[in-house]
Amino acid sequence: MNTRSRVLIAVTGVLTLAAAAVIYVGVAGARNQDTASAGTTGAVTLDGPRLLFRSTADADRGHVSSVAAADPGGARAVSTVSCSRVYAAGGTGICLRPESGLTTYQLAVLNGRLTVTQEIPLVGLPNRARVSADGRRLAWTVFVTGDSYNGGRFSTRAGTLDLTTGEVEGTLEDFAVTVDGKPYKAADLNFWGVTFTRQPNRFYATMSTGSHRYLVEGDSAARTIRTLRDNVECPSLSPDETRIAYKAAIDGDPAKGWRVSVLDLATGTTTPLAETRTVDDQPAWLDGRTVGYALPRVPGHSDIWAVPADGTGAPRLLIPEAESPAALP
Repeated sequence: MNTRSRVLIAVTGVLTLAAAAVIYVGVAGARNQDTASAGTTGAVTLDGPRLLFRSTADADRGHVSSVAAADPGGARAVSTVSCSRVYAAGGTGICLRPESGLTTYQLAVLNGRLTVTQEIPLVGLPNRARVSADGRRLAWTVFVTGDSYNGGRFSTRAGTLDLTTGEVEGTLEDFAVTVDGKPYKAADLNFWGVTFTRQPNRFYATMSTGSHRYLVEGDSAARTIRTLRDNVECPSLSPDETRIAYKAAIDGDPAKGWRVSVLDLATGTTTPLAETRTVDDQPAWLDGRTVGYALPRVPGHSDIWAVPADGTGAPRLLIPEAESPAALP
């Protein structure tokens, strides 16, 4: 990693995270469980067809696990790798996890056998993670505190890593932004929920400023970002790249919760999905017709649910005691 990349990642280290560390203390011991996994039923790899996830079961909390895509409620394989957030595609995995004994965090790049091939320091609380379909680009979002404009509340930082070049963008806030076609600068820019296209440099993400939470399109080569649509959070691009699953603030107000929805990029049509409970997650496409997401059941425990992407049907419980779903074709 070059000096510029390390500076971009490390710059958030000056932020004050004491309060955040107290809130997030529940994950601090997760990495220490790496050698104490219980209930392992087989090796976890990034081969498909399977569904990868983070276990929330007491016996193997935080461990990267998987189930057969054809039998998601069946026997699960549990690895010895623990993450606060996990995702995988194209034979590459991303694991956001706390560093052992510290209140700092890191991004671990995983190969197809879940071996760590690279570690990048992060300062912030792991929140979102994505990998491009070809496995060459990774993205993450962390919560941070200390931004002067935000009154001590959480802000977000979103970054990307290109494995082919080793180039790291520690924050998207350095990109040139246009809002409704006009150059835009503001101190309160926040980015989160990156999702990649198949084109090497293009991605979608959420950008907030003022009272708006925009769907934006970015170009990492040109270092530009432009707004596309308001009230779109945590986008997830469909396998055929024609639709985006996301969470939409009810009545435009996040305080009222979120409705998981799908946006048709060609027509601009939005379709609220059959899940009417609030979904505070970045949806994941399980296939071209199905969207998955995690819902908390009790503190520290979540389940993965699935719902048709066309607005029909009803939500169904897919994997109990699980979160951070990723489909492995």
